[in-house]
Amino acid sequence: MKKILLLAAVALTLASCQSKTDKNADAATSVIDTAEAAAKADSVKAAEIRKVDGPVLTFETTKYHFGTIEKGEKVSYSFKFRNTGKMPLIIKDAIATCGCTVPEVPKEPIKPGQAGELNVVFDSAGKTGRQDKVVLVKSNALNSAIELHLSGEIKE
Repeated sequence: MKKILLLAAVALTLASCQSKTDKNADAATSVIDTAEAAAKADSVKAAEIRKVDGPVLTFETTKYHFGTIEKGEKVSYSFKFRNTGKMPLIIKDAIATCGCTVPEVPKEPIKPGQAGELNVVFDSAGKTGRQDKVVLVKSNALNSAIELHLSGEIKE
């Protein structure tokens, strides 16, 4: 009988420890959830501020038609743009669809209201017929990933 009472006391002690552990785990999970929610709210708030106050990349035109040229000629064009946002604009990269088109991006940040140029050179060597070369411009602007097009005809 003493053994049964001793065994029951041990079982009750272990059960009470388990419920305290569960309560501690629940409290820890609650703290983690609260911290994650706060971090997410801060991230959303930062994104909202950026939407209102961030840089905006505005090109005068995103298409340039160079007409008809002879095979082997090079065509260059400067796409003019302006930062119409409220924070400095940084053009991170400009990626052409092939090696025959070489974009040259400004190295310095473009201040709000300031204008800039993105120069593109197209080499028609080895090309014939209609051409439409695309340059993808990546920046920190709200409207990042803008496509610029150089198009025209190459005669032999």
